[in-house]
Amino acid sequence: MAKKKSKQSNSNTIALNKKARHNYTLTDKFEAGISLQGWEIKSIRSGKVNISDCYVMMKDGEAFLVGAEILPLNAASTHVVCDPTRSRRLLLNRRELDRLTGSVERDGYSLIATAMYWKKCWVKLEFYLGKGKKTHDKRADIKEREWKVDQGRIMKKKLQ
Repeated sequence: MAKKKSKQSNSNTIALNKKARHNYTLTDKFEAGISLQGWEIKSIRSGKVNISDCYVMMKDGEAFLVGAEILPLNAASTHVVCDPTRSRRLLLNRRELDRLTGSVERDGYSLIATAMYWKKCWVKLEFYLGKGKKTHDKRADIKEREWKVDQGRIMKKKLQ
């Protein structure tokens, strides 16, 4: 008998924070596992996740994801208390935790969550060290992006 292939989408991305690159200057990238409960995994599989207003907070030498909203399913068990915005512990190495703590406390960086995705059967969070942009920085980025578009048009016109 031939094995049946399961129908899966090609994208492993669960949720994105598109405003992060606009509001912050992102420098170092980190990947962490998330400590989740069973009802949260079921909700994530159905796509009921929002990470647009979340961030990573360092507390007592541990990293926590704060502000991520995982909505419970309608068929969730009644004996389990479902808190959609609870803070979730991130699974990182001690060396990474120490580096993040030093950057946040001494250098004034923020930890911004940018993406949540599947890696095999595990849910992973991608986050960056970053500093907030001022309005003039945002304008400069927009101006640079528009110039690159115009530059592409000019080059295309000259090749014809």
